Amino acid sequence: MSPTLNSPKEIHRWCRNFPGTRPQIREARQFVTDYLGDRPETDIAQLVVSELATNAIRHTRSGLPGGRFGVTLHAGSTLLILAVLDEGGPTAPHLRQAENDDLSGRGLHLVETLTTRWGVQGDEVGRTVWALIPLAPAGQAA
Repeated sequence: MSPTLNSPKEIHRWCRNFPGTRPQIREARQFVTDYLGDRPETDIAQLVVSELATNAIRHTRSGLPGGRFGVTLHAGSTLLILAVLDEGGPTAPHLRQAENDDLSGRGLHLVETLTTRWGVQGDEVGRTVWALIPLAPAGQAA
């Protein structure tokens, strides 16, 4: 059951942890869908969580055997805060310039394009990569 996301007096928060394996990226996308329902922003939020969860698995200890990543969603009437928590690693997430034939390196550019703002908190022990996604008022398209 999805929470009501349109109350200006309330911020709804959902959190879930996932094993740090590739099939769990699909589960994280479904978690976002279960939270947002059929809102117009659901596709964007699914793509953002997919990129951030993929980075957690590929670039942090979350992708090692026994590793985990978490997804937290906070929504008010006009804004969704989507955060992916990882188990840390040697380097912080950052934008990089991918070459035309590179198979990776474009995910955070996509996140930057699709969101109002994104950022990173934490260190090599554990990080949270968060993104802000505007929500259209109830009954309006994004």
